[in-house]
Amino acid sequence: MGYQLDFGALVQYLGLFFEGTAVTLGLTALASLIGTGLGIAGAAASRSRHIWVRRSMAFYVELIRNTPFIVQMFFIFFGLPSVGLRLSALQAAALAMIINLTAYEIEIIRAGLEAVPPGQNEAARSMGLHSLAVFGLIVLPQALANVYPALVGQITITMLESAVVSQIAVVDLTHVADLIQSRNFRSFETYLVITLAYLVLAVLLRRLLALAGRGLFAGRAP
Repeated sequence: MGYQLDFGALVQYLGLFFEGTAVTLGLTALASLIGTGLGIAGAAASRSRHIWVRRSMAFYVELIRNTPFIVQMFFIFFGLPSVGLRLSALQAAALAMIINLTAYEIEIIRAGLEAVPPGQNEAARSMGLHSLAVFGLIVLPQALANVYPALVGQITITMLESAVVSQIAVVDLTHVADLIQSRNFRSFETYLVITLAYLVLAVLLRRLLALAGRGLFAGRAP
């Protein structure tokens, strides 16, 4: 006889499924909010007049973008306790996601800042606006509008990459899948459902952020 599908065996684990989904979305939301804020600050710093600031930002971006996320997370969770800094699995996962996303967002936002015509900056300053006001009110909104789709894409990638936090026992969606299949031995059904769950979450996240972007940047996007 062939393999008999039995999705009913997963029903009793719906509570675990929703718990894992909440952890995945919570980590993604936290990393997105903090990572975007730090990304804006880092992008601004990468345009600093001080060469040591620019080089520091460049080094950070290259370091994070050219090393695997899972290694960064292992370093935080397993390596830092050796120097006296011990974090819980959830704290380590959140910190790793923030550090990783920030590096990518620095580059994305920096590209957006460079795409804003310099004449607008100069015109605003000639009107007596402070440099911080020019950046926050004129340059930054246009820059974010220019690169918003790329930011949305990177946030979605971060959500999908968060699946590896299960490797340090964070009870996210992937960890829940491992737990369920270890109890019911229905690997095909379990991982099929989890795969579809990630697909739905990714599509919904993109559409939700795209909808938010249309409201935030109405009339600003090119």
